[in-house]
Amino acid sequence: MSGNRGLLESTLADAASENRAALIAYLPGGFPTVDGGIEAVKAAVAGGADVIEVGLPHSDPVLDGPVIQTADDIALRGGLKIADIMRTVRETHEATGAPILVMTYWNPVDRYGVERFTAELAEAGGAGCILPDLPVQESALWREHADKHGLATVFVVAPSSKDARLATITAAGSGFVYAASLMGVTGTRESVGLQAQDLVRRTRATTDLPVCVGIGVSTAEHAQQVAGFADGVIVGSAFVKRMLDAPDEAAGLAAVRALAAELALGVRKR
Repeated sequence: MSGNRGLLESTLADAASENRAALIAYLPGGFPTVDGGIEAVKAAVAGGADVIEVGLPHSDPVLDGPVIQTADDIALRGGLKIADIMRTVRETHEATGAPILVMTYWNPVDRYGVERFTAELAEAGGAGCILPDLPVQESALWREHADKHGLATVFVVAPSSKDARLATITAAGSGFVYAASLMGVTGTRESVGLQAQDLVRRTRATTDLPVCVGIGVSTAEHAQQVAGFADGVIVGSAFVKRMLDAPDEAAGLAAVRALAAELALGVRKR
């Protein structure tokens, strides 16, 4: 089975044709359990998320703030394996029909084997990978196998990226470009500001790929603000926090679905 990069591309194009930004939800695999994580993805899609990023928990997550680190720690202590991530992708894609990406740091993929990882992700129906710490100049092997299996390769750009660097990154990527709204780690913020808007403008000057903004988006108001200038709105920590704060798993799933519904309304008010 080949991967679902085409489904990702058509989903983002469909949102654009509706004159709105896509809602992309990030949820860590294996949190609070593997089964619970699968149900959380289903809840996010039921609430209105267009695209899902399943995080592969990592013991040293350089991009992630304390909320996601807490969830990652719970998943890792539960014995999460890459096979559980592949199962999460397979079952959530089959249940929802949504494009499912994996967001992972490079080290676990490198240790697992690039060919094995890409083949298994494609076989599970995955749409691609977001690789925040893989330098473009070291990505040829990954991209070769991702292309062979029909997977998107999403790179992260930051406000510090110079224009020439943006062009190099976007030329190598596929699916969409992940624009980090601020320097720093993931987490909720009071606002997602002008830095993000400028980064989207500069990135769009280098590519026709959709540009989706993450880091710091946590409310419907944030989503509406970002939807005014970006092709997609990425929300992670706010979903995880709702689950961490919930008294039990059922309440957590209800909170995920409710937040997705709020954000889905936000991205439609541009």
